[in-house]
Amino acid sequence: MSERRGARGTVTGFVFVFAISMLAGISDAIGFLATGDFVSFMSGNTTRFAIAFADWRFDDALRIAMILAVFVLGNMIGAIALHVTGYRIWPLLLLVSALLAASGILFDGTHTIFALVPAVLAMGALNSAVESVAGHPVSLTYVTGALSRLGKGLGRLVTGTRNFAFLLHVVPWLGMLVGAIGGAFLQIALPQIAFYVPAGLAAGLALTAFFLPVQFEQDYLGRT
Repeated sequence: MSERRGARGTVTGFVFVFAISMLAGISDAIGFLATGDFVSFMSGNTTRFAIAFADWRFDDALRIAMILAVFVLGNMIGAIALHVTGYRIWPLLLLVSALLAASGILFDGTHTIFALVPAVLAMGALNSAVESVAGHPVSLTYVTGALSRLGKGLGRLVTGTRNFAFLLHVVPWLGMLVGAIGGAFLQIALPQIAFYVPAGLAAGLALTAFFLPVQFEQDYLGRT
């Protein structure tokens, strides 16, 4: 019974991670199509900063450097928000929802950096929500780590390690992929209201997390 409950908790945790990664994917696709800059993919923004700097495009380099700094600030805000709310996830998700809604308000259909700032803050803060599920490390707003762990798991499987837990790391990647596809369609079809959709999704996740038992969060949705 205990093993069954543990497996159920792990699956529930990864479903939650899938939804959060989908939220990140939607936001990243909308942000990139709306402004030309990534909202959560800071590895890509780092490379773009380096290229802009080397190409003497200092205006672009400064803009991207600001985005990187805002993302770090968002991570700091997320960690502080968790601490002051007793490490419950739902207040942090409400904050993310409010920030994404602010991007929706600020976005006026042009390539404006002001609409991107709240969304980047939101994605930075979102990283603090869940860092592991039942001991399995997860990445929420970027999937390079997930794909790396998946690849290493496949390598260990080939060399004789019969442990299939690494397959769980495909979950956040799929969430990001599904979300990014949906976000791209949304931004193309309804650009004026696109940011409100991930804001609503974040609010829905906050409501779901509100009803999660504290013990479940402590046992299955880990933070370091």
